[in-house]
Amino acid sequence: MPHYLIAHDLGTSGDKATLFTTDGTLVRSITTAYDTHFFNSTWAEQDPDIWWKAVCDGTHALLEGIDRSMVAAMSFSGQMMGCVPVDKTGHALRPAMIWADQRGQAQEKRLRERISETDFYHITGHRISASYSLEKLMWIRDNEPEVFPSIFKMLQPKDYIIHRLTGSFVTDYSDASGTNCFDLRNLVWSEKILQAADIDGSLLPDACPSTHIAGEVYGAAADACGLPSGTPIVIGGGDGVCAAVGAGSVKTGDTFNYLGSSAWIAMTSDAPVFDPEMRTYTWAHLIPGKYSPNGTMQAAGNSYQFMRRTICRDLEAQAKACGKSVYQLMNEEAAASPLGANGLLYLPYLLGERSPRWNSEARGTLIGLKMEHTRGDILRACIEGILMNLCIILDVLRTETDIREINLIGGMAKGGIVQQILADLYGVRVHRLNWLDEATSMGAAVAAGVGAGVLPDFTAIDRFVKTDVTVEPDQDNRRRYRELRQMFEESYQALLETYHHLSSWNA
Repeated sequence: MPHYLIAHDLGTSGDKATLFTTDGTLVRSITTAYDTHFFNSTWAEQDPDIWWKAVCDGTHALLEGIDRSMVAAMSFSGQMMGCVPVDKTGHALRPAMIWADQRGQAQEKRLRERISETDFYHITGHRISASYSLEKLMWIRDNEPEVFPSIFKMLQPKDYIIHRLTGSFVTDYSDASGTNCFDLRNLVWSEKILQAADIDGSLLPDACPSTHIAGEVYGAAADACGLPSGTPIVIGGGDGVCAAVGAGSVKTGDTFNYLGSSAWIAMTSDAPVFDPEMRTYTWAHLIPGKYSPNGTMQAAGNSYQFMRRTICRDLEAQAKACGKSVYQLMNEEAAASPLGANGLLYLPYLLGERSPRWNSEARGTLIGLKMEHTRGDILRACIEGILMNLCIILDVLRTETDIREINLIGGMAKGGIVQQILADLYGVRVHRLNWLDEATSMGAAVAAGVGAGVLPDFTAIDRFVKTDVTVEPDQDNRRRYRELRQMFEESYQALLETYHHLSSWNA
C-alpha cells in the first residue's frame, strides 16, 4: 500500500498544503491565504506566526479521514531570499523581511565597495542585491540595535516552520544559495563575503541537502499540526528549485520554462553557469550535487494581465456568455494575427527587468503601432515580446549544452498559440505537462519521499507528471523569428537613454 507524502508550498500570498501518495497521486490540496505588509515604498514584511497557523490548519485539513500512521514524511517548498531573525528558543524577534523587501540599498552599496561584482558572482552565482537575505540582515544590524544582539540564527520561511516542528536550526543548499553569502561550488557559507559584510557566520544555520531529515515532529507541535509524534520532517528547498523537480528537470541538461506572472527558464547542470555578462544566476539544485542555472523575467503573465485589464475589459461579459475564460478569447484573437503581429513589437518591461536586462529603468513599450493594427496584433506582439525576452536567457544556457526539448508549466502555458510561438522562437520540441500549477508542491513531495526512503530517487517525479501536449517547431517560422529577435534587441538598445530619462520624470 502506498504511503502518503505531505508538501507545504509557503508562498507570498498563502500556503498550499498538498497530500500525495508515493505512487504519484494527488489526493488533496488546501490553500490558506495570508497577508503581506507593504510599506515605505520598498519594505515588505510578514508575521511568521501566520505561516505556522497556515501550516497547522492546512495539515489538519489534509489529514481528515486519512490514516495518519501512513504519512511517510512532510517537507517544504518555500519563498526564498527572506530574513527571519530568531533567538535561541526559535522565537521570531521581528516580522520577517520577505524576498520583495528592498530596503537594504545602503548595505548593497557597501558590499559593492568591499568586493568586486565579478568575484561575488563567481562565489555565489548571483549578483549583489538588496533583494537577498544577507543585505536584509545587515540592515537589521545597522538600524535595529535593540534586535540584532538577540539574534541567534537567521532563517528562511520554511526553515522557521521546520524549527517549530523539530527544534532544529537548519536550511538546505538551495535556500542557502539565495542568501547572497553562500559559496555555491563548495556548499559552505562564504567567509570572504561574510567578512565584507561584517556578519558573524555563527548567525547562519547549518546547510544540508534537501533530502536531509531535519528531525521528527515532537511535543506540542504534533498536537498543533495533527501529525503523529515522530513523523520525519525533510528539509525540502526553495520554491523555484522545487519547481525544477516538479517540472521534470532532474537529469543533466533537462530544461523547463515556467510561464506565470513572472517567468523563468532553468536547467539541471553538474556545475554552476557563470555568464560573462551576469545575465543569469545559479541556485543549488534540490538534487544533491546538481545545480539549477536560471533566468527570471519580471512581467510575463503580468504583461498579459495588463492587456486584459486595459484593452480587453469588454471580453469579460463575452467569456461568461460563451463559457470560456477571458484568456482563451484573448488567445483566439492573438492566433488570428500573423507571425510578427503585422510589424508590431512589444518590449515586456512593465516592472523594469531582472534577467536578462538587469535594468530597473526599462519600461514596457509598443513599437510600430499603426492605425490598421488590431487588438489581436497587440496581443500577439505581447506574447512574442515575452518569449523573445526569455530567448536571451535560453541562449545563455545553450552555451553550456545543446537544448532541444523544454518542459512547459505555469498558467500562461495553457494557450496553444503560446505553445506554438514558444516552440518556433526557441527552436525546440515543447512538452506541456499535465500539471501546470503543482510543480513546487510535487518537488517538495519527492524530496520528502527520497529523504524518508519511500522513493528511490528524484526520477520518481515520473510517477507524478506526464506530458500532456507536445508541440514541434516550424523551421520556417524559426528563421523569420531570428529576424524579429534582431529588431527586438535593436529596439531595446536604442531606447536605453529614453528609459533613463523617463525613470526620473516627475520623480
